[in-house]
Amino acid sequence: MRKSFIAENPSVLWFLLALSGFTLGVVVLSEAGGVAVISTSFVKTLGKTLCLCLIAVAMDVVWGYCGILSLGHFAFFGIGGYAIGMWLMYARTEAIVLESLASQVIPPTPQEISDAIGNQIFGVVGSSEFPMIWAFADSLFLQLAMVVVVPGLLALVFGWLAFRSRVTGVYLSILTQAMTLALALYLFQNDSGLRGNNGLSGLQNIPGYESTPQATISIVFFLASAFALGTGYVFFAWLVSGKMGSVVKGIRDNEARVRFLGYNVESYKLLIFTVTAIISGIAGALYYPQAGIINPGEIAPIASIYLAVWVAIGGRGRLYGAVIGAAVVSLLSSWFTGGGAPDINLGFYTIQWTDWWLVLLGLSFVAVTLFFPKGIGGLFDYLVRKQQ
Repeated sequence: MRKSFIAENPSVLWFLLALSGFTLGVVVLSEAGGVAVISTSFVKTLGKTLCLCLIAVAMDVVWGYCGILSLGHFAFFGIGGYAIGMWLMYARTEAIVLESLASQVIPPTPQEISDAIGNQIFGVVGSSEFPMIWAFADSLFLQLAMVVVVPGLLALVFGWLAFRSRVTGVYLSILTQAMTLALALYLFQNDSGLRGNNGLSGLQNIPGYESTPQATISIVFFLASAFALGTGYVFFAWLVSGKMGSVVKGIRDNEARVRFLGYNVESYKLLIFTVTAIISGIAGALYYPQAGIINPGEIAPIASIYLAVWVAIGGRGRLYGAVIGAAVVSLLSSWFTGGGAPDINLGFYTIQWTDWWLVLLGLSFVAVTLFFPKGIGGLFDYLVRKQQ
């Protein structure tokens, strides 16, 4: 008799139970929950960490399971953030403009309102006109659709061009990195329509909920991030299980043999690449309202490299490994770079972790690669087998 999905993938149930317990604990201990053991700022940090865990799982599927080392998935993450950020910034600015113009004797025309909003948003780059890409910025529904459509379409076109040409290995990684670099350089320009280096700011102010405490808003986004991570984890676990999972892992191990067996390798790779890009966009749309700001520097190629490091440290080819790697590294990064870690005085030199954190991260990556190639997740597998 065929086993159920959960029976074949017990780690999924354990992960959901752990995530549910963690989520409940944070809600109860937060300021919104009344106990106030966990500050609102730290709740936002935890919510952002859950979003990073989601994109790490997506990266693990495309790299750890399908064998495509993409150095451009953070670009899709950033696109999702920009898509929702455009609506947040437009709606918030519109409310401010309407309030300021309400005292006028003669009611403003729609064009005057539009010009005032445009001047508020784009005045920082010396413009007041809305670019074409802001055509749907006044519609929450359409901008939410853009969170899915734009990353998916970009991944579909890029993947189709790359995979049909049978570009693989390090050459494909370089192409994905070049795509990310080109996008970041374009966004840095003031005439990109997205305020250049200034990016989009004030995203933590949700239109229509100005009087709602940030403690409550942070918990809502934290719960949404936890739900997205849980749903994404189950979806990806289902995607890489069964026959399709076997084909995908076969492509990773020996692409030529899978093609010889009659499978359309390019279609499988394109599907995985596109689906993971869409999920990455959703993760970004949840992340940046909690961060409050997004700029082109957020999606520079180095961000995608960090993403690969998280997955490698956690253990690629294990979905829970990607979650562990992203959570551990991102929280440690916040601790070290945020001044939480005390400086070490050696007498002749003082180690300041804000400067040395990246060195420590690099050494950790090298150590894992040399001594623990299966990552932290591999250690869990070893302990479980040992107990059995």
